[in-house]
Amino acid sequence: MKTLDDSIEVDVISEYLAEQSVPDEQRFVFAYHIRIINHGEQPATLRSRHWFIANGNADVQEVNGEGVVGVQPTIESGDYFDYSSGAVLATKVGSMRGYYVMEAQDGTLFHATIPVFTLATPHALN
Repeated sequence: MKTLDDSIEVDVISEYLAEQSVPDEQRFVFAYHIRIINHGEQPATLRSRHWFIANGNADVQEVNGEGVVGVQPTIESGDYFDYSSGAVLATKVGSMRGYYVMEAQDGTLFHATIPVFTLATPHALN
């Protein structure tokens, strides 16, 4: 049986931003591009985000906040919402994962999982 939690798909592409990074100062800047797809039968509004950002030293930072990039988008059934953001790590490799708190049109709150994805400089991983 499909649940509301299964109705939202999150796709992520990450990239290293060499021009903004300063490796000698342990500053590695990454962008991530997210597409949130609503496969559900009703519109859903993204109310908040909850991230776990880990660097290569296993240091984990939690980030919470309302919406994404200053908005709380409503995604119609069968539609999607794209946005880009970034993260700064002290190591060449890290990862991010988390979830969005979504609100269905009927007022039901549910989580949309953000699958773990890697942040890595070129050639940092084999």
